[in-house]
Amino acid sequence: MTASIDPVTDADLDAYVDDQLEVARRIEVEAYLSARPETAARVMSDLRMRDELRMALAGSSGMARPATTEAARRLERGLAQGRIFAVLQRAAAAALLVGAGWLANSIFGSIAVTKVVASTQPPAYVEEAVSAHRTTLVREAMPSQAEAPGYNADEIRAATAIVMPSLPADWKIRDVQVYPSRFGPSVEMALETKDLGLVSLFAIRPGTFDVVKPTVVPSGDISSAYFQIGEVAYAVVGRSDAGNLDRAAEKLARTLY
Repeated sequence: MTASIDPVTDADLDAYVDDQLEVARRIEVEAYLSARPETAARVMSDLRMRDELRMALAGSSGMARPATTEAARRLERGLAQGRIFAVLQRAAAAALLVGAGWLANSIFGSIAVTKVVASTQPPAYVEEAVSAHRTTLVREAMPSQAEAPGYNADEIRAATAIVMPSLPADWKIRDVQVYPSRFGPSVEMALETKDLGLVSLFAIRPGTFDVVKPTVVPSGDISSAYFQIGEVAYAVVGRSDAGNLDRAAEKLARTLY
């Protein structure tokens, strides 16, 4: 459901040469090639060979003798088989890795994989959330920086199009700020909690529509648990235990359904 572009593989390049891609995917492949001159040159060579083969097979302008046409057909079949073989090679390699994983699991026993280990590179807005939390900590240490505990969820929604989750009854709001970010306005709430200490609830519209379950990301002395529902993404950030932040994120996410 994400809007991110899938990595371009050799199979995509072969399908591009064979006119087997949809328009959207062709555009992605062409963007990929525009940044890689050597790969683009190889693909252009394949395209030229493809067009020459099609001309030979069409026998236009009386150019092709039967022997030439038959040779062209054999060459075209050979190229197609080569591409199929390359795809099969990649599939076999993937199957081998999966098989090795199952074998290792059967020998060494079940391996518990936590959400932290299994997670991929976190979205860019998580970095924004951690940065906003650090700014909140700086503000906390400056008496001259007055806190703004006044909170109006409807006003925030009207101004930023960000829907905030309902807070647990024992969470006390200490400060609410709207910060700029690379994605537009973001909301940073400083919250005093009994179990987590001082945490931040960060909300932003990252420009993609997705549904992401709460996922923990450790970041040095500060950890976070992020999730996304529709067009708005959220992160609970603090120095608390990552597992506690994850449970807090799950509780907040449930209030948005």
